[in-house]
Amino acid sequence: MREHAGVAREELKQSAAVTVAVLLALGLAAAWSVLIPGVDAWDNIVAAVIGSLRLTGPVAAAFAAWVALRKRRALRRRALTPWRALKAPLAIIVVVLGSFAATVLVLAVKTVLTEQSGRLSLPGLGVGVAGLALYSVIGWIAGWALPRAVTPPMAGLGCYGLFTWLAEGQSWADRLAPGTGEPYDLFQGFSGAAFFDQTIWLFGVTAALLLGWAAMVTRQALVLACALLAVLAAGLGVARLLAEPEPAAAQDIAYSCQDWPITVCVHPGMRAGLTELGAAFTPIASRLAGTPAAFTRVEQRPLDEQLKPFAGLAPIHVPDLSAGFADESASEYLESLAARCPDTTADGYREIVMAWLRGEPLPGGPLPEHQYAAAWFSGLSEHQRREWLRMFYSDFQSCRLSSTHFGGGPAQAAARPTPSASQVYPVYPQPTAGPTPNWGPEMSPKGWK
Repeated sequence: MREHAGVAREELKQSAAVTVAVLLALGLAAAWSVLIPGVDAWDNIVAAVIGSLRLTGPVAAAFAAWVALRKRRALRRRALTPWRALKAPLAIIVVVLGSFAATVLVLAVKTVLTEQSGRLSLPGLGVGVAGLALYSVIGWIAGWALPRAVTPPMAGLGCYGLFTWLAEGQSWADRLAPGTGEPYDLFQGFSGAAFFDQTIWLFGVTAALLLGWAAMVTRQALVLACALLAVLAAGLGVARLLAEPEPAAAQDIAYSCQDWPITVCVHPGMRAGLTELGAAFTPIASRLAGTPAAFTRVEQRPLDEQLKPFAGLAPIHVPDLSAGFADESASEYLESLAARCPDTTADGYREIVMAWLRGEPLPGGPLPEHQYAAAWFSGLSEHQRREWLRMFYSDFQSCRLSSTHFGGGPAQAAARPTPSASQVYPVYPQPTAGPTPNWGPEMSPKGWK
């Protein structure tokens, strides 16, 4: 076996092959964990491949440190030319980027089989390439500076801790790390200009570190001058990056809609969820008909936007299309209609109505009056419940529901006269002010029948 600078060539080839396989496996696993389930959008793929650097980057740094420490031991007391010094770290970068390209290719094959919304961001892929190169160079310098057996794992752990800290730091600091600031919102999208500036910064600092190390080991003034130019490029990139304004809360998009039985509109990348959302919100729309919250259109809104229902429109949040997403969106929307009541008794009555709106069994509640109210409400027909909600929607929304809205409660049930058969449903409302009305057949509100 031929030795190359004291290191077995075949050993290096085998190590490189193993590293590529490990990086590919880790990259796919990490990317899959970042993908928003069920979303068909190129932004989703870009965020996934960049997010995979959180695991693949430290592994690349550890591999580069392992090769560097072996190289330094083999080249001890030998004069280095700039090319000889840079040849090995550049080869490591090529190997690492090969695994990144394979990860992108696998995800791209998956996406081209389905119709994707948006476009593939090349500057976004540039951030991934530059980020992996930076991880590798940091690992190489660490392995060369400290040629010890513990250096490779320490380099990997150190890179993981450093870039995790940056990503979770202040808003300006997370832009310096190779990442997207996940979790992200499809409505906000990614800025190609911000990705480009981030790529300039990452490539600039990578070149500055690598050329600075090469200038130190070769003592070449020209290499040092190139390192200084790289520092300027890095400074330009970070200045542009930090000057970039924060992205807008949302971008104008062309919704994908389903128009029957009600109109449901979502981000084009989530059109696969239209049928399930329609099935979840159609019964709710029917139950809310005639109330101030009545709607005929359901529209997905950005995740950071507060849900504010208004006439004719039900705004919803859909973070992903994982199992049960439609029920979760419906539950969140219903919770936005009426806030929880501070009083336990009033909140128990609210929960009875909320359970009916969600299509769930009516809760008995901890108090006897709640159990009576649930039994009374369950005795009404679906039509009667809808008419009841139309009449008492303002009380439901403002936490003013009481036992008088549900037949009077167990203490008064025996004293209540038997309602006339001509009444739509037996209810004896007790308003907050004024005398108790007598709902007789001749005084039935318009539209009850």
